Amino acid sequence: MAEQRYLTDEHMRKNPDWHVEESAWKASYILRMLQRHHLEPQTICEVGCGAGEVLKQLQEQMDPQRQFVGYDISPYAIQLAQSRANERLRFIQADFLQEEAASFDLILVLDVLEHLEDYFSFLRAIGSKSSYTIFHIPLDLSVQTIMRRGALPSVRDTYGHLHYFTKETALRTLSETGYDILDCWYTARALDMPSKELARNLMRLPRKLLYTINHDLAAHLVGGWSVLILAKGQTYRSSSAATSSRSVSTSAESAASAGA
Repeated sequence: MAEQRYLTDEHMRKNPDWHVEESAWKASYILRMLQRHHLEPQTICEVGCGAGEVLKQLQEQMDPQRQFVGYDISPYAIQLAQSRANERLRFIQADFLQEEAASFDLILVLDVLEHLEDYFSFLRAIGSKSSYTIFHIPLDLSVQTIMRRGALPSVRDTYGHLHYFTKETALRTLSETGYDILDCWYTARALDMPSKELARNLMRLPRKLLYTINHDLAAHLVGGWSVLILAKGQTYRSSSAATSSRSVSTSAESAASAGA
């Protein structure tokens, strides 16, 4: 089973820092999304929290009275996370789907769906556990990753990605599992994060130029983007009138509205 990668030390050996270097970057986008929609969640949960640094970054920049909880099935991740725990920031090694009574104002699902064998069941199960959910999904499918024979297998072996998304398939997946999409935009890990990889650095200028021309074109051709999505789940869905007034179109213009 895919989860054995995280219950053993396999993922830890390949990613010893559990991607902590991306945490401040992710937290900045989450705060931007919350501010854009004037949301002030008092209870925040991250499912698949890894080393817990995203929650730590959020706690340092939000009202100190808010409560934060991180869940992860990996004992190795939780061991890293516990060094960041405090009175209002807790970490739990458990399968979040087994927490029947869990309920939060906001759930974060950041770079998680692509690791799950059955992400459809996961999405349906968590949709009733929060008022809002923020997803961050890497867009691994592009012309260049398909043309380069080893690109997707490398992502699978190194990072454990079982599924590969485009913006369109990510949004359709959420819609088909009962979520209302309120907003979304691209995030540009390949442009924003420093890299020691020569190939990524060589692609930096072409990516910037293509993104200037057309956001979707850049993501589809050369890749390097993820999509950040604010959604409402099944139980907490607004009335149809309220939803239609607040929902943002899932067209190309919607994803490009805020840019990277």
